[in-house]
Amino acid sequence: MAQKGILVEYQRSSNNKILESEDPTLVYANAEQTVITSRRIVNGEAKTPYEVFVVKRPSNAYYKLTQITAQQQIATIDSSAINKQKLEITTESKKILGYTCYRARTTVNSNSIDIWYTTELKIKGGPSDLGQNLGFVLEVVRNGNSAVTASKIEHLKTWPQALSLPANLTYVDDLTYKDLLWKSRFIQIPIFKNEKISFSDDSKSDSILRFAQGTVIVKKVKIPKIAAGQNVFVQLTEKSKGDAYDRTGSVFIIPQDQHLSFLDGMQQGMNTLPLYDNGNGKKYQGVVRTANYTPILELMRFFTPFGVSQFNYLKLKGKTWQDSVLYRQDISELASAISDREVYVGTFIGNYDKNGHEVSLELTVHPGFDNKHALKKLLPIFNTTNVMEMGGQEYGTMFDKEKGLEVTFELKEDASNVQLRYVTTGHGGWGNGDEFVPKTNSLFLNGSALFSYTPWRNDCGSYRLSNPASGNFSNGLSSSDLSRSNWCPGTVTYPIFIDIGRLKAGKHTVRVQIPQGESEGTSFSSWNVSGVLVYD
Repeated sequence: MAQKGILVEYQRSSNNKILESEDPTLVYANAEQTVITSRRIVNGEAKTPYEVFVVKRPSNAYYKLTQITAQQQIATIDSSAINKQKLEITTESKKILGYTCYRARTTVNSNSIDIWYTTELKIKGGPSDLGQNLGFVLEVVRNGNSAVTASKIEHLKTWPQALSLPANLTYVDDLTYKDLLWKSRFIQIPIFKNEKISFSDDSKSDSILRFAQGTVIVKKVKIPKIAAGQNVFVQLTEKSKGDAYDRTGSVFIIPQDQHLSFLDGMQQGMNTLPLYDNGNGKKYQGVVRTANYTPILELMRFFTPFGVSQFNYLKLKGKTWQDSVLYRQDISELASAISDREVYVGTFIGNYDKNGHEVSLELTVHPGFDNKHALKKLLPIFNTTNVMEMGGQEYGTMFDKEKGLEVTFELKEDASNVQLRYVTTGHGGWGNGDEFVPKTNSLFLNGSALFSYTPWRNDCGSYRLSNPASGNFSNGLSSSDLSRSNWCPGTVTYPIFIDIGRLKAGKHTVRVQIPQGESEGTSFSSWNVSGVLVYD
């Protein structure tokens, strides 16, 4: 019976060490086509999504097929991917599986690629699109240390019928194909889509709760189970719809684990929540953990730039303004607070503009690489960010006294590998205000010094193109260039993780002390600090 083609199996290696856990690539090839697949796909063991590639001869049309789910398959055709390759052919040779192979070189995205091909098989093919026109590629080496190498060649007497292109494929353009493939690899949890956050009661929605004159939006969302080792991200897109200023923003969830929640204060008045008293005569609503109340759990602190999108008409030579700002942050350590439950997710932007800002918010959950460790346990203990600013919640000015912020909490069980996830930003937007004056944050645990540092950002000028309405000074600087107390207009403020170690079950006290600046007339300084215990 006449030969119907060949089957070549490839192994992956790194630094000359075979990666045994990798799924071997299988390449079926004859005069009419090359099919690039894998052993697990052929055996029906591959998890979706997975890709198969087909090269049709003699046109070199390159088909990419993805099995998104058991029921959904997409495909695209690239007619030029193979024909447009620029390869440097050399005379260097070596033997692979008894065949004389020659070396060709190219670069892909700054990676140096060596392609070892043979013409002795009288068939064209290979484990990728690279070098398909040269002959049969038996090895591809990236940057000298990562290789895909043929380990076995089998001559076929029949061509497997399963390798034929399905007749009912859904074809899309290449960019759409890449987007659908990318999105199929993780879970998207949409929360808000083009929602307004403004100082106005005009916006209405059946599924979205609005508080504080429309400056806070909240939605109840069902979150799927998050497995150990999976990565969780929060992503927010913001653009101005009328507000020209840099504003404090926060994405948060409202814990429902105790008798009282922050939602009670939103619905019934902030003074219904536990009040914190530092001795300065003010009462701070809902900022510390008590025996029957858990403060809001902050997922991400962000700051709007000066008027991105709405004020892009304010042209400056040599500057092309961004049309929106994307904030994206890894919050995997907080996964247990949202996994497999319905949660209230909120977003706040403090502003006094009737058109305000427009935001879109989503969570994404991605496969991880370490599934040996359980999700972290969490205990939110304080949050002075006054997300209900326009609903009467007091600013975080409790640091004007030496006591600062002090909270006693109770651990129900011994905890190991304890960290305090701490986020801090200073505010007071005039020359002597704490926004522009470095201030040391000192933290104490059970009366002993725990950690001390001075939060400061001096990279704010990097975000100039997100700040079209930023004021420009006579010294050549823009307001958005100026260094600030741990934030810049148009950025996320990331948390720091303060190692504590082991904590015994029982009561413990944390105190945060900051030398808050004095008020000047109606101008005052404040600090937004949030703290969550993260532990095993």
